Amino acid sequence: MKLVHALFAVGYLERLCRHHRGEPVRTRMLTTAVLCVTLSGAVACQPSDDSKAPSAPAAPTTTAAPTTSKPAKAKKAIVPNFVGMGLQSAQDAAQELGFYGLTSHDALGRGRMQAFDRNWKVCNQNPPAGMTTATTTVLDFGAVKLEETCPTKEGEAPSTAEGKMPDFTGKSMKAARAALDSSTSITATDATAEGRMVLMESNWQVCGQTPSPGAALNGQPVEFLVVKFGEDCP
Repeated sequence: MKLVHALFAVGYLERLCRHHRGEPVRTRMLTTAVLCVTLSGAVACQPSDDSKAPSAPAAPTTTAAPTTSKPAKAKKAIVPNFVGMGLQSAQDAAQELGFYGLTSHDALGRGRMQAFDRNWKVCNQNPPAGMTTATTTVLDFGAVKLEETCPTKEGEAPSTAEGKMPDFTGKSMKAARAALDSSTSITATDATAEGRMVLMESNWQVCGQTPSPGAALNGQPVEFLVVKFGEDCP
């Protein structure tokens, strides 16, 4: 009978210890030594023999050093002769060779945009034909419309670097405006008696100007008399 009471007491103490450790309380067979002993009327609980051992700290992770690689060298190619080709065909041929940096300009110096490439033809190119260069090089095509004649040499754009009024005679109104300071007050008037409005300035050429060529530029207003290209100045 004493043995039964002893076993009951041990079971009760074990359940009490499990409750103290936050473990689920359940009745189990007495297969191990007493886990809790009373000292001076207090209950001292020891971890059971089947509790999990503390896990070892995880090993620190190491980050692999970034690998450095040399940048790939730009490919090179020989620039073909595009002169005489349609602008669209020239651009397509250039892209097939790996040249994707392409630009174009009005070879007549009128400042027109090449809105429809198939309506333009190539008059000159930069870099020139036969040159070996990196395919990252920008190819610039000087072009005119299909019905126009290529100039033997492109004219230089008017410059006001010396602070004097250039001679704009024969230049497009658009080129004249681009050469002057953006703050300049500019008036463009039809030189004929028709009084037409000057809407697309790249289609109009300068016949007269005020101030006259060579005059000092000091911020004064500038006036132009213009006619359409193909027309004679009055």
